[in-house]
Amino acid sequence: MVEVAPWWMALALPGAVLLIVVGVEITESLLRARTAGSPTAVAATAPLRSAALLLLQQRRRVVGADVPLWRCAGVALLTAGVLAAALIPVGGQVVLDSGVGVVWFNAAEVVAWAAVWLAGWGSNSAFALVGGYRFIAQGLAYELPHMLALTTAALGAGSLRIADIVAAQEDQWFIVIMPVAFAVYLLSVPAIAFRAPFDAPTGADIAGGVAAELSGVDRLVLAAGQRVLFVAAAAMAVPLFLGGGAGPLLPAWSWLLIKTLAVLAVLIWLGRRWPTIRMSRYTEVAWIVLLPLILLQALVVSLVVVR
Repeated sequence: MVEVAPWWMALALPGAVLLIVVGVEITESLLRARTAGSPTAVAATAPLRSAALLLLQQRRRVVGADVPLWRCAGVALLTAGVLAAALIPVGGQVVLDSGVGVVWFNAAEVVAWAAVWLAGWGSNSAFALVGGYRFIAQGLAYELPHMLALTTAALGAGSLRIADIVAAQEDQWFIVIMPVAFAVYLLSVPAIAFRAPFDAPTGADIAGGVAAELSGVDRLVLAAGQRVLFVAAAAMAVPLFLGGGAGPLLPAWSWLLIKTLAVLAVLIWLGRRWPTIRMSRYTEVAWIVLLPLILLQALVVSLVVVR
């Protein structure tokens, strides 16, 4: 039974997600330092120093930029990430409970489309605009397989409520009976948050893409939104496919955290092992390979549920 969380948990949620984000950033910084042979002590504090410098940095102004749209992009992306995280059940409680939680989660992610496009369009910069178009192309490629992966989990539980999906995995986790859906969902997580290897919208070949002209607080908020969305989407894999907080000995919130960190470790490894994937190649694989596979997976799950 999942209950609506008290008000203090709702206030603490953004801080808890940001702590995980900081941990992920420090881990990636340490891995980069180890690969380059740099001192790890300096690398451990690099993300915090970068954030402090952005807070102190003056905002850059671009001639002809649509400033309200441009600066709202980061706020919209950060809001989408927090709202997505609010739908995840934690220890029998959830900040936002809904009978159509899967739909709300997907809707929160779709806000990222508008946010990234605003950053590209509003800056009045060719490189940023190209980055925005790249993300739209990426979104069109990942969204259908991603949405069908969510739908497959909902089919297995016979409900769109995330708490019901967790309860349906009491005897067997969905990763066992729908591994294709889990794999497709994992592949879509870095694409949603335009992280490696799906980081073409912010590629070095276009001077940083959608973030090319952002500076100071604006750049920090957009980066925070990107990372919060990444962590929230990775954490959602736990209630959808990994049994939520189910596990021996430890409390439910501990198992949710452990499983989330495991999913994040896999995604970080994936981002470090694969180079940035071209939009043309990713679109081709998404439409020709991933979409038929996830449709077949959804068909098998629906037949099993009907039986």
